[in-house]
Parts: sequence; structure tokens; C-alpha cells
Amino acid sequence: MSNIVFTNTIDVPDIYAPQPASRLIPDWYKNTNSYIGENKMPDGNGSTNATIKRCMPIFDVLNSGYFLVTHTDLWVTQKAQDIKNPDKKSAWFEWPSFEPIAFHSVEQAPLHPGTTGTPIPKWMNPWGIKTPSGYSTLFIPPVHRDNIFTALPAVVDTDTYIAPVNIVFVLTDPAFEGLVPAGTPIVQIIPFKREVWEMSIGTDADLIEQNKISRKLHTKFFDAYKTQFRQIKEYK
Repeated sequence: MSNIVFTNTIDVPDIYAPQPASRLIPDWYKNTNSYIGENKMPDGNGSTNATIKRCMPIFDVLNSGYFLVTHTDLWVTQKAQDIKNPDKKSAWFEWPSFEPIAFHSVEQAPLHPGTTGTPIPKWMNPWGIKTPSGYSTLFIPPVHRDNIFTALPAVVDTDTYIAPVNIVFVLTDPAFEGLVPAGTPIVQIIPFKREVWEMSIGTDADLIEQNKISRKLHTKFFDAYKTQFRQIKEYK
């Protein structure tokens, strides 16, 4: 078993510590029935009546890795911040503690498609992250959920760089106003082993193998991928 270590660098309360993604499954997923009409049965056309809740690839990504959450409340309003352009409003951030936000200048990412021509906020992450030798960490927005923040994805070599990685983000809705409560997931992190990859185009033999897998998949009405192909992933 590999071990990922989170180090609290500024004495953040324990209730805002990183958590396995499996502990913060979104409500929409938990509240979705596994089968249409709540009855496990074929759909009348030789297929299944399963919903997205029975899709193992969705289940696996929802449960992958760990969440960093906000460790203090954040209040967002829209204000005019340029006296030369008083009609243009942009997000104004306030917080009660920890000085959680700093900014990159517009000039540092002038062409990035996610920016809005205003200073780019970054969450001052208090948690150092350490992975085993040879492992890096993927930082992405929390998947399959409504996110107030959209973290800009990144990869960090957390086996050699173990200091806190700050989270550059934009507001998913640039006009958002309101409270972002402490404990809100801001980024999903997934450790992975670094390897050298080389791509190639599949051969006729690969196509034959894929067709065999497809035929096997379609021998079952329910949980065909889960019971025949899926491998267990665990993040504790």
C-alpha cells in the first residue's frame, strides 16, 4: 500500500483536513436511483434499465483520490475595482481568518481561456503533500459536482516538492455572489506513478481482442463491466 502524507503548515482545524473523495460523494449521486423506476429489470429492448449510478467508471472517478477543502469562510461580491472603468465589476473576496487568497496578475496568463481579464485568485493551500518516490499528483476540479470554484488543473511532483501547492482558480460563474462556507471542496487530487509512455496504433489483433471483450460484456444484463473487468481502487 502506498502512503500519501498531508502536513498541516498553519494549524488549520482538523475538521478542514483533506479527506478521501469517497467521504464527500455529491448528494445528486447519492439520491439517484440505481435503476429506472426503482425496478432492476431489462428495459424491453434487450438492454438494462440501470442509471448512471450503476456506471462503474463514474463511481470510480467520484471515489478517486482526495479533496482539499476550504479552511475558512469566503464571502464573494461583485464590485467595480478600477476607477478608470467603474462600470466593469469583478469578484471581490473577503474572509475572517488565515488570509486564504492571493492573486496572480492578468499579465501572467493573458491568453488562458478561463481567465476574465482581472487578477487571477489562488487559494493559499495550507497542506504540504508528500507521495512516495516516483509518484506525482494530479490536481483537478472536483468531478461531477457543482463547483463554485474551477481549479486550474496541474501536475506536481509531490515526491520531491513536498511544500504546499497553492490552487489557482476562477469562479465557475464569474458573476457569483455569496458565501462559500469553510469545508467546501476546492480541488480533487489523485496521486499517480510516473512512467514513460509511447503511443501506437492498434493492429488487427488488437481489434479481434476488443471484439471478444465486447461480446463478453454483452452476455450480461446487469453489472457486466463491474463483474468481469473492473479492478478495485482504494484511497483511504
